[in-house]
Amino acid sequence: MANTEAALKEATTIEGAIGAALVDYSSGMALGTVGGGKDMDLTVAAAGNTDVVRAKVRTMEMLGLKDEIEDILITLGGQYHLIRLLKGRGNNGLFLYLALDKERANLAMARHQLKRIENELEV
Repeated sequence: MANTEAALKEATTIEGAIGAALVDYSSGMALGTVGGGKDMDLTVAAAGNTDVVRAKVRTMEMLGLKDEIEDILITLGGQYHLIRLLKGRGNNGLFLYLALDKERANLAMARHQLKRIENELEV
């Protein structure tokens, strides 16, 4: 089992990773961040992506969908933003956020690796 810091460091080893965060979407607070930099403020990204998650959860409720969100992908011109909602072991209300350089990333592998990191994460 990996703690938050170890899990985020591992996420940033994914090919093309720009930065990663563990976020509580009930508050919008980043519980941990790694990477980012002057061009990517991960605390701002955490708060903004919280709105995305909340909006999708509300929409699913309004539609009466009885399913779970596995992940949310936002594709920009030069980046992928991957939001993976955590499940199990008291992790409800949390998501992993990963920003990737589109030119260097393999999206399928990144999704697979982020799922593995989620399974090993102990919050």
